Amino acid sequence: PSGVLIHLFFWGCERNSDMATGIFSKQRTFRPKKKWDRGTLKYDLHKKAKASLNAGLDLKNAVSLPDDEEINDWVAVHVVDFFNRINLIYGTVCEFCTEATCPVMSGGPKFEYYWADEVQKKPMKLPATDYISKLMDWIERQINDDSIFPSQVGVPFPRNFLQVCKKILTRLYRVFVHVYIHHFDKLISIGAEAHINTCYKHFYFFVIEFKLVDPKEFEPLKEMTARVCRCS
Repeated sequence: PSGVLIHLFFWGCERNSDMATGIFSKQRTFRPKKKWDRGTLKYDLHKKAKASLNAGLDLKNAVSLPDDEEINDWVAVHVVDFFNRINLIYGTVCEFCTEATCPVMSGGPKFEYYWADEVQKKPMKLPATDYISKLMDWIERQINDDSIFPSQVGVPFPRNFLQVCKKILTRLYRVFVHVYIHHFDKLISIGAEAHINTCYKHFYFFVIEFKLVDPKEFEPLKEMTARVCRCS
């Protein structure tokens, strides 16, 4: 029935859900979570992906496009899920991410990220907390726009849908970069290291599978990724 909703967060790490409930409090979510209506195609795909992960498939296999499914639908569900999860992760450390501690959105001394969008045409240096706040607002507007992320069967995706998703996922990856490099000690202190690593692996394997993030973006976390994902 309409109005029956499901929260889409951390299904990629379902086996650690009990730990996640304690560590990643709903009250600390940085932005409201996007939800799909029960009975819609997106809801069904979400459930299918969750079932695959719960069945114990490794993450590399779990991200593969299911038979007889459209890639745009599969990517849309994952983009929303990653938005929700990274939202929740950043919400856990955002009190430590201030203008004083993080005066620029960065991933260590070699990598800085400037903000630009439809309004702010010229890339602008911002404190990390402001950059991420603008980023989450920007993503939320797009995933709530039915002309970009259609929620009903029969409504077509725009021709540039995958390009839109590439930009969203690239920017979300930069939040991973910032959290790992500048705030990972806080996540360790609350016992969340294994959990965030699993979530990172799910994101990484997904964007690699569908070539949704330029490989140069992985450079700040190259060594960590090789260790966590056992990449060559």
